[in-house]
Amino acid sequence: MLSTIEHGDASLPKLLIAHGLYGSARNWGVIGKRLSDVAHVTAVDMRNHGLSPWFDTHSYFDMADDLAQMLDRPADVIGHSMGGKAAMMLALRHPEKVRRLIVADIAPVGYTHSQSQHIAAMRAVDLGAVERRQDAGVDLEPEVRDFLLQSLDIKEKRWRLNLDVLEAEMDRIVGWPQVDRQFNGPVLFLSGGESDYVKRDDREATLAVFPNAKFAKIPGAGHWLHAQKPREFEAAVRVFLRLE
Repeated sequence: MLSTIEHGDASLPKLLIAHGLYGSARNWGVIGKRLSDVAHVTAVDMRNHGLSPWFDTHSYFDMADDLAQMLDRPADVIGHSMGGKAAMMLALRHPEKVRRLIVADIAPVGYTHSQSQHIAAMRAVDLGAVERRQDAGVDLEPEVRDFLLQSLDIKEKRWRLNLDVLEAEMDRIVGWPQVDRQFNGPVLFLSGGESDYVKRDDREATLAVFPNAKFAKIPGAGHWLHAQKPREFEAAVRVFLRLE
């Protein structure tokens, strides 16, 4: 079972949150706490991340089945980036588990970029000499430094990321498997206005799998829209999931 951080009363409607690559449930603490007034929020550490178990594979079929195991009743689901693809696959493989879906800044298509450069940077950190997180961030890219450092366990001198498997499975992570299913429930593809992850050219492929999809952008936000524009992100979630 995946490690979780929960907010709110268990009697409230269920809201499951799946983070992106190199992230963790902790990244969603602010959003989770704010939405806990109207939902029982469960943010997970995805496999090979955070405090969740490490496995030898990291496919979207695996991640979708992991998420399904966390749900004993239908839930609303939010997924960002890698977690968005996992949430999409959850809806396709286990539609009875998903009421409404919000996919944050990702589309059901393959991407050509790789995120392996961050793995190389994390491996290059001399963990034995690190006493504070700031010490480890010298050679990390500035735009992702603080984000990556959240996965550094200073006490144990280790990354809470299965770097070997994530690197080996990178093609799967940036890709998207061929699927012949549809999810007919309501889906919101919510993207950052300054992000190029969700393109208009992707809409045909998206609607082929999610025929009831809607599309919206948060102006001034990039790929990490929930962190860059948290109030606007929260407002969009409340309206779409009818949590207002």
